Amino acid sequence: MERDELVTYLAQFLQTAKIKDYCPNGLQVQGREKIQKIVSGVTASKALIEAAIASKADAILVHHGWFWKNDDPSIVGQLHARMKLLLDHNINLLAYHLPLDIHPQLGNNAQLAKVMGWQGAGPNTLPGVMDGLIWSTKVKPTTLIQLSKSLASRLGRDPLVIGEPAQKIKKIAWCTGGAQGYIKEALSLGVDAYISGEVSEQTFHFAKEMGLAYISAGHHATERYGVQALGEHLKKTLNIEHEFIDIPNPV
Repeated sequence: MERDELVTYLAQFLQTAKIKDYCPNGLQVQGREKIQKIVSGVTASKALIEAAIASKADAILVHHGWFWKNDDPSIVGQLHARMKLLLDHNINLLAYHLPLDIHPQLGNNAQLAKVMGWQGAGPNTLPGVMDGLIWSTKVKPTTLIQLSKSLASRLGRDPLVIGEPAQKIKKIAWCTGGAQGYIKEALSLGVDAYISGEVSEQTFHFAKEMGLAYISAGHHATERYGVQALGEHLKKTLNIEHEFIDIPNPV
């Protein structure tokens, strides 16, 4: 299909105009006009671009793109090397950050719940937090160690766990990626455990002192699923060939 038609479709589907973000959402680097195949991945790294070239993709669809708010805007060094690959091969780069986190069906939070089999999951409305960023649900009573083992099994990565292994878990909240800073907001939901991708030094102390279990399940590991779901949606809806390429990342 036409590149501009795809960009318009995604802007409407993900409601990008309504979301204030730290980076541009949509077409970040222009390539060829006709798009027959999309390669999706978590981050627009050089490794993903090289894999997309080998796969003869017309466009790359990612969650983590370029041009973040505090980045140096100079196209030099690492960014130049990445961009030159795209331009030399006339490949489009499309990136969707917060719109892909909060989408109620295909977003990272919704898809993590699907992967984990968490029933009755949904977003919360909390002061100072974008709707859709923190999800929660009640789970079948379990222990912290059992919950962490379930995450490890399904995400393919051993999580970092803060709390007592035998701690009882009946209600959980989560936000994929680097959302450890929302731990106080998660606590306000009356949950027994909060799950995100990363962890900070202060996360340990807050969780221990408040009696809240915390699981750092991996930024990359928790955000592999939204972009895959979006790519498959485009395949089914717009008849575009789609391939997800996972570039391993332990973080």
